[in-house]
Amino acid sequence: MLSKKAQYAFYALKYLTINKDKGPILIGEIADAEKLPKKFLETILLDLKNMGVVSSKKGKGGGYYMIKKAADVTFADVVRYFDGAIALLPCATYNYYESCSQCRNESTCGMRSVVKSIRDETVNVMKTFSIQDIVDNENELIADSKKKKKQ
Repeated sequence: MLSKKAQYAFYALKYLTINKDKGPILIGEIADAEKLPKKFLETILLDLKNMGVVSSKKGKGGGYYMIKKAADVTFADVVRYFDGAIALLPCATYNYYESCSQCRNESTCGMRSVVKSIRDETVNVMKTFSIQDIVDNENELIADSKKKKKQ
């Protein structure tokens, strides 16, 4: 399950992407529009800045803005940054490996082998979806909803 921090990061990135033509956007505007706690969002935006996805401008006309293309920021990038390992077991992670205390021999452990396969499939799918996909899917859903209301 995604942590609140990762969820809020996705919402903030979505909002910044949708409003990229407006220039830098204040934290308060993002928080209000996406119904996110402002103080928590401040920390998340700083993390996204450290991640190299957004930047900020101080002073009048300041705020946060995307510096990476939304299509280049994948689900895997955000989840790994905010939530750490994607694998279900520490011995099957790619970036956060830890040996497993239950395993007698990792090279012949059936559990580790299955979990690594699940991890690989999950990561492959997560790498195919980006922030731009969130925006595009939301736009399609809104358009479909409007069509249904007219019928």
